[in-house]
Amino acid sequence: MAKAYVVGNNTILNKDGYSDYAKKVPETIKAHGGRFIARGGDTVLLDGEPKGKRNVIIEFPSIDTAKAWYFSPEYQEIVHGRLHNAEGYLLIVEGLEGSS
Repeated sequence: MAKAYVVGNNTILNKDGYSDYAKKVPETIKAHGGRFIARGGDTVLLDGEPKGKRNVIIEFPSIDTAKAWYFSPEYQEIVHGRLHNAEGYLLIVEGLEGSS
């Protein structure tokens, strides 16, 4: 089964409002077998134009577990903290079969 990755690119508009969300989200990810691969940190732009300034990559065991995390009651209870305090996107991409 291929792993899946949630990839996000955001610009935080309200640091205080986003901070509460950022403190709560790791527990929801862990509960669904996920883990952060990247969360913020330096970025080197190689080409194109990013929409945001903050990047995140979250690894899940499968695309189904990634979707289960995003649509879980626990995450949906806090997602407004990102949607109301940042602009950008999250997407799920399926990894290559047999990759580690």
